[in-house]
Amino acid sequence: MEENPLKLRKIHHVQFWVGNALQAAEYYRRAFGFTRFAYAGLETGQRALASHALRQGTIRLVMSSPLSADHPASAHVARHGDGVRDIAFEVDDAEAAFREAVRRGARPAFEPREESDEHGTIHRAAIHTYGDTIHSFISLNGYAGPFLPGYREQPAAGADAGLLRIDHIVGNVELGKMNEWAAWYSDVLGFKRYLTFEDKDISTEYSALMSIVMSDDAYAIKFPINEPAPGRKKSQIDEYLDFYGGPGVQHIAMLTTDIARTVRALKGGGVTFLAVPAAYYEALADRVGRIDEETGMVRDLGILVDRDEDGYLLQLFTRPVEDRPTLFFEVIQRKGSRGFGKGNFKALFEAIEREQALRGNL
Repeated sequence: MEENPLKLRKIHHVQFWVGNALQAAEYYRRAFGFTRFAYAGLETGQRALASHALRQGTIRLVMSSPLSADHPASAHVARHGDGVRDIAFEVDDAEAAFREAVRRGARPAFEPREESDEHGTIHRAAIHTYGDTIHSFISLNGYAGPFLPGYREQPAAGADAGLLRIDHIVGNVELGKMNEWAAWYSDVLGFKRYLTFEDKDISTEYSALMSIVMSDDAYAIKFPINEPAPGRKKSQIDEYLDFYGGPGVQHIAMLTTDIARTVRALKGGGVTFLAVPAAYYEALADRVGRIDEETGMVRDLGILVDRDEDGYLLQLFTRPVEDRPTLFFEVIQRKGSRGFGKGNFKALFEAIEREQALRGNL
């Protein structure tokens, strides 16, 4: 298989379509410590969407709201609530990436086009992936503006929480579709299967899921794909699909090198996390061995720990960040481990099931 056939460089940004972009941007600024650095809207000549661009480390999130009822974002928000619309890639050549993706089986979302302002010109195109999610390809061509054409600087600093970059982005798809979408990422983007988790790996007494992790050849872009597995009760994936109205991005994992500092900062901003029972920590030392962090701190902050042959990781998951039980975030620190916390799956699932039961959705 040809490595990196589309010449993907990195995730350029993740765009959300939301009901109120101004308020969403302020939430991520105050709760997660993102800095708002650019704005596009009526005042900048953009008549379709109002967009606020946020950054922390190399993470770029864009909150966009439709400015009319007939914009596709209006129907998207009505169906899904606030959610991820576009996982955008920076590429060498947007038109070449698009043409190659379509040749390899992708369905076009929009054809290659130029976007320009006084700072220069970029090229952009997009393809569809699962559900109503798209991947756009952006070649910057030396563009010198604050973000993308049509944006102007609009600084509003957040209290940086130590989030450095996107570690992985997880998609939920329907039962029976996981292998199909894994094959799509292989065939279209040239990704490789990185890890596979069966229902016996991710299950409790009540529910289960299956997951395949797809990665680019450099292991810099990782996309786990989940599907529900048959169980006694409704799984978290079933709940997501019901309330999101179909497949979509379930969570975004963000990397830090100091999870204690990051979690304290996020909690201070009002972010709430899934709680795990105290019994989880009673067996922690026997299960993962010695770690650099003080066990009491890990327990007090509710951090999960897992070890594999390469090292260990620490992770923590927020509750859904919207009223619908859909999108949430993960904070992760890697101390050598390249995995996804397989040893924590049961504890995590049980924590999610407790939340589902409170919502009446288990």
